[in-house]
Amino acid sequence: MFTLIKKQGNARLGKFETVHGTVKTPLFMNVATAAAIKGGVSAFDLESVGCQVMLSNTYHLHLRPGDKLVHNAGGLQGFTGWKHPILTDSGGFQVFSLAGLRKIKEEGVTFNSHIDGKKIFMGPEESMQIQSNLGSTIAMAFDECIENPAEYEYTRRSIERTYRWLARCQAEMAKLNASGEAVNPNQLLFGINQGSTYEDLRARHMRDIAALDLDGYAIGGLAVGESAEEMYRIIEAVEPFMPENKVRYLMGVGTPVNILEAVHRGVDFFDCVMPSRNARHGHLFTSKGIINIMNEKYAQDFTPLDEECDCSLCQSHTKAYLRHLFKAGEMLGMRLAVMHNLRFYNKLMEDIRFHLENDTFEDFYQEKRLIYGKRI
Repeated sequence: MFTLIKKQGNARLGKFETVHGTVKTPLFMNVATAAAIKGGVSAFDLESVGCQVMLSNTYHLHLRPGDKLVHNAGGLQGFTGWKHPILTDSGGFQVFSLAGLRKIKEEGVTFNSHIDGKKIFMGPEESMQIQSNLGSTIAMAFDECIENPAEYEYTRRSIERTYRWLARCQAEMAKLNASGEAVNPNQLLFGINQGSTYEDLRARHMRDIAALDLDGYAIGGLAVGESAEEMYRIIEAVEPFMPENKVRYLMGVGTPVNILEAVHRGVDFFDCVMPSRNARHGHLFTSKGIINIMNEKYAQDFTPLDEECDCSLCQSHTKAYLRHLFKAGEMLGMRLAVMHNLRFYNKLMEDIRFHLENDTFEDFYQEKRLIYGKRI
């Protein structure tokens, strides 16, 4: 399913073939938490910004509208109109973020809904059943997202439990795919590497889960408060033990610079709420750095936001107009800004793939890593 086309250093150019279409890697997945991009962006808008994979949230969709309803609609593709690959996370991160509302046992986790306080149980089997109802292309294994920093002995016990949970996920998915009732009987399973910031535990866990021969592997539990340098250190510690013939996914990352640095270290898949969330607050990524459109200096700036961008905002409107929309509280401003940031991220991935294909990625990486994090 995954073909490694070529490498430059550790950076990888590839393609990933799925039942819902073939995607080119490296890629960025646009986050549609509740089956919609926040900011008034539809599945059809995602196509216009060059998105290849949409990511939705198992926990939120289980609570509302309910995964069985989505199943009856033909899965997320029938429900949303998005006909390309979809990845669903396991719900683990959201469950474990409810620190005061959940209790972990070997069977799984009991927690209270953030919506109405209702008690819910989720374990590996339940997560796979929900994701099977959602019919995603790729399902993520149910794991414990360990906080950083975490105590070493707790982390050791946690990754052992996460391994046992992964084996249960694998068995349950095989059963569901063969049941004759799955929306997508070709659903794929990605395992998640954990281990906090301990290199030895990360490496050990990666070796263990790689032996299960899954469809892809993710590095989880990063971008949750540790420094960027610490995140890069963990990627470097894990990468040698990740199968070369499988997709490598860094969960919840990140800034354009984070993505460049992780591609440079051998990562293929990314996702993050940052482009849409920042856009909704007027923080925009451009080819020259980061802009806060609310600044007074843009009130009479009648130039495009980014002359190198081909999105609808940059092709048709000015900074002054966008600032006016935000100041006036017009929904159009938020929508245009979100579309721009999503296009910026997808164009970044297109550029990365272009330079990998033409053996110029190292020069591109060295140049852009100094620009994309700069605040204008």
